[in-house]
Amino acid sequence: MKYLKYISLVLALLLCVNVDAAKRKSKKSKKPVVEEKVDTVPMKDFSYAFGIAQTNGLTNYLVQRMGIDTAYIADFLQGFEYTEMTPEVMKLKAWVAGTEIRQQLENQILPQANRQVNDSVDYIDRSLFVDGFRSAIAGTARISEDSAQAIANKQLAYYHKVKMEAKYGQNRVDGENFLRENAKKDSVKVTESGLQYKILTAGTGAVPTATQKVKVNYEGRLIDGTVFDSSYKRNQPATFGCNQVIKGWTEALTMMPVGSKWEVYIPQELGYGEREAGKIPPFSTLIFTVELLEIVE
Repeated sequence: MKYLKYISLVLALLLCVNVDAAKRKSKKSKKPVVEEKVDTVPMKDFSYAFGIAQTNGLTNYLVQRMGIDTAYIADFLQGFEYTEMTPEVMKLKAWVAGTEIRQQLENQILPQANRQVNDSVDYIDRSLFVDGFRSAIAGTARISEDSAQAIANKQLAYYHKVKMEAKYGQNRVDGENFLRENAKKDSVKVTESGLQYKILTAGTGAVPTATQKVKVNYEGRLIDGTVFDSSYKRNQPATFGCNQVIKGWTEALTMMPVGSKWEVYIPQELGYGEREAGKIPPFSTLIFTVELLEIVE
């Protein structure tokens, strides 16, 4: 029994020796870490180079955005040296800002205003426009800014209406003529709003309310036959709320029992009106084949 204890003690000592030897060997086998050398320059060289790098694109900005002739770069640099905003410098800065704004008024603001009115470049009285602009800044305007804004908005709305009528008014006239003739057909029904529809298949299901969602198949076309949208072509019915579509659609859907298939004729005022919507020109009367598949719970 004594021998067994002696042998066990020897084995334990040998095991400790082996572990310590393995640790020492592991420590010796590790390679020293070599720090990666970074190619740097002295701070004075970096500072100078970094300053140069920050001017990338500056010359183009001065020429293209600020309208400065490169022949006057020396004058630009004189201003660059004025780090203190003295009253003289502030005065000069205001003068330069005035010239820049005047250039913007002549080259951008006034031409854009003319395009808003009637796509012209010389419709607005230039001298009075400039006088109004000037007097507002000077605080000597004859009317308040709010009054001027109200006049401008009202007049621009009028000019927009005139411009749209000149461009697209024929669409409205053609649509009205189409609906007038279409209403004479025995199969076509006309609602109080002017919406027209023809029942192709009479459904027997529930009639959706304006706040419910429905699933439909449809095809939309202009009165000349141009198809501008079709769920049939996509092979994918559409799902939406009855009150999330144009007025003509909302009215038709809330009269259709599920299972119905109608042809719906929508006057422009119940459609997109003067708005252009994709392939639909302003003031267009629309024709839809609508198949109400189900009410989505």
